[in-house]
Amino acid sequence: MRTAVDAARLPLGVRIGYGSGSVATGAFGTVPGLMLLPYLTDELGIAALWAGVIVFLPKAWDVLLNPVAGRISDRTVDPAGPRRPWLVRAGLMLAGAFALIFAAPDLDGRWLEAGWVLVFFVLAASAYAFFQVPYVAMPAEITSSYDERTRLMTWRVAILALTIMAAGATAPVIRDAVGGRDGYRVMGVVMATVILVGVLSAWWGTRRAPIGAVEAGAGSLREQLRVVARARDFRVLLTTFVLQALATGCMLAGVAYVADDLLGRTAAATILFVCFVGPALVLTPVWAHWGERVGKKQGYVAASLLLAAGAALAVVARGGNDVWTFVATGLVGVGYAGCQVFPMAMLPDVAAVDATRTGENRAGVYTGVWTAGETLGLAVGPALFALVLALGGYLSSEGRDITQPGSALTAIALGFSVVPALLIVASLWWLRQYTLDPADVTAAEGAVR
Repeated sequence: MRTAVDAARLPLGVRIGYGSGSVATGAFGTVPGLMLLPYLTDELGIAALWAGVIVFLPKAWDVLLNPVAGRISDRTVDPAGPRRPWLVRAGLMLAGAFALIFAAPDLDGRWLEAGWVLVFFVLAASAYAFFQVPYVAMPAEITSSYDERTRLMTWRVAILALTIMAAGATAPVIRDAVGGRDGYRVMGVVMATVILVGVLSAWWGTRRAPIGAVEAGAGSLREQLRVVARARDFRVLLTTFVLQALATGCMLAGVAYVADDLLGRTAAATILFVCFVGPALVLTPVWAHWGERVGKKQGYVAASLLLAAGAALAVVARGGNDVWTFVATGLVGVGYAGCQVFPMAMLPDVAAVDATRTGENRAGVYTGVWTAGETLGLAVGPALFALVLALGGYLSSEGRDITQPGSALTAIALGFSVVPALLIVASLWWLRQYTLDPADVTAAEGAVR
């Protein structure tokens, strides 16, 4: 006899299919954050501060576009549901634009080449908004189960971690194997292919996923945003996640600089990435299981503390101590796994409770604002790191080997460790205000059933 618990469980194929979308989001979220700032400063010769601006602007545009993408997907009418058509429409554009970011021809002018990067990064960011927002909105609609959303996020975060490790570790290897600007061009094409695989896998893998029947919210986008802004649990959860995305973006931007300038070997970037993401591959299901026992909020707090501790310890990179730097980065990876599982499982809870209370579907608006916040954090992170570099007197180059001043080396270490740690600790002030508990979500599940 099939129980209510069994009925709430999604087929394994749907879980894996949904999670495979993280191949696209992981590659796009990781590679520009890791490679674009060094490409601009060390290959095109753009000053660190201006390079930070170029990295930031497309993401800032994304912040404005994400709520619009969410509203449009909420109102999309299609037999496949409001979200899935956008996965393939926007995903194909995303892969193409991404390949062109690093494909700037020799234009006999560093600012013309920087303009090329900016234009195609804006196009890729726009496409990403229309892929990511519908993708993140799907869990609130394909299951009404509090625990099943955690299981769904377990697959997503595990695949995300694997993608981050694979993309983050191989992108520098591809660049270095080919060498020079051609190395960046080849790397861009390979990573665009990875994004394409993730897009098509998510689109095909969710074809049998249930489709929610809640009506799209009435009123203008501004009115919908006003309703979402009044959702207190959503606000504090979003603020927590944005600050942590800012910290993660700062650390990602610093990997190449830590490897080259502090540890003295480019290959260390790959090791750092394995240390960062490797624990997530093993511990993601452990975090999810523990969260089912102690609660999502409590699990999120514990993961955040580990993430902050690892980031603070990474300051040892200033002394060139590679072993302890790798240990610190591994501790960051342990915390990072939980800091992805829990908030991404808590977001659809907030959206689902709102839908049950009002009878209107604002999942797209919620996830649009959420993704805008995440995008802002990941954009400001590299810009903040670039600002720290500029304050430290970092010297840009055009593929030449130069010796950085001691102040620049200290800036790299602080931007990679202390600054992110402080941001994560600050985020906990907002997380402590989150009040939604399993009983609230269970009541919503009962109303749906």
